[in-house]
Amino acid sequence: MAFTADSDNDHSETTANPDAFVDEDPRVHVVTTFDDMPLNHKLIRGIYSNGFETPSPIQQRTITPIVEGHDVIGQARSGTGKTGAFSIGTLQRLDWSTALRRVPQALVLSPTRELAQQTYDVMSVLGEYLSDGQPFCHLFVGGTKVADDVRKLQAGTMVAVGTPGRVTDLVKRGMLRTGSFKIIVLDEADELLSQGFAEQVVEIFRYVPRDVQIALFSATMPPSVLELSGKFMRDPICVLVRTESLTLKGIKQFYVAIEEENKLEALMDLYESVSVAQSVIFANTRRKVDYISARLNANNHTVSLLHAEMPKGDRDRVMRSFRSGSSRVLVATDVVARGIDVHHVNIVVNYDLPDNIQNYLHRIGRSGRYGRKGVAINFVSHADRSLLRDLEGHYRMVVDELPMNFAEHLAV
Repeated sequence: MAFTADSDNDHSETTANPDAFVDEDPRVHVVTTFDDMPLNHKLIRGIYSNGFETPSPIQQRTITPIVEGHDVIGQARSGTGKTGAFSIGTLQRLDWSTALRRVPQALVLSPTRELAQQTYDVMSVLGEYLSDGQPFCHLFVGGTKVADDVRKLQAGTMVAVGTPGRVTDLVKRGMLRTGSFKIIVLDEADELLSQGFAEQVVEIFRYVPRDVQIALFSATMPPSVLELSGKFMRDPICVLVRTESLTLKGIKQFYVAIEEENKLEALMDLYESVSVAQSVIFANTRRKVDYISARLNANNHTVSLLHAEMPKGDRDRVMRSFRSGSSRVLVATDVVARGIDVHHVNIVVNYDLPDNIQNYLHRIGRSGRYGRKGVAINFVSHADRSLLRDLEGHYRMVVDELPMNFAEHLAV
């Protein structure tokens, strides 16, 4: 199979359609500038100095309710500013008086180390002026020494950002004190409330004040998550998206009908014929990721790989390299499907269709960030055809067969 070459990526903006939101809750009011939100002037300074100019639709709808103390469920398409929304809202909720700057007041949970690191970075830079340049936010994830976490807590932590396993351990040991928590944020809430993490999240909630504010954010909010949230949230303000609006306007989605034994050849043909800024190739298993990356590297297609069984230090190095652009192609499992923000990814390849239908949206959302153009290419074997039909039905879309001139879809 052959692919035609060569197109420059266009970075023109595509505006998120406000009508995509289901704003049935009368308490939702759209605030279109940061200056009109009830925010500390030092926080606004941090917002503007870090490149935030105009709040995105999800930020316009959720920052003020968080600041006002409401429980909030925020759903929006990938790449539309959810991290900024809950970070700004959380930072405004904190008591910045000198006596309380060492006290844990907020917890942000993420399902992966990489996503927790990203949230920590955003939180730290936005709150720089509020904290007068002093550390106030710390990261608590697996693969690090507990003794280092203890030192962070003893030095003073206002915002704890972490993964469920490590945070649960610190809470149960009495090292991370929860009695002063004002707000807990579950980022990628559908994943955190799934079978893999739900037990740990529930365990953490056993230790927190009954009146703690809770905010849930994700690109996908299955009915099961909304139903579960009713058991521990108090009359939350809901900002949800219609299912048919979830598939990301700026991303063209295609499929290639191809059997398993021909996928690798097609992948190499793709990278030989198309100019790619950065791309992510998703496979369903660690073994498959190892195989794809080894074969591509052996054929002079330099790629990096990432999966959950890699040591933390190796995963951090890979993500730094990919974010900096020194690595252009990343082969990964779903460990990077959710929330990882690399602006110049313009192609996502699903070497395998995802086992979880919700993860399809998170995967393709790695391209087309913040209104940029992107292409998602799905390799579909005969056995996968029913899964592709399920995806089309769930997201109310049609995925077309990949045209020979598909690179033109990376332009206007």
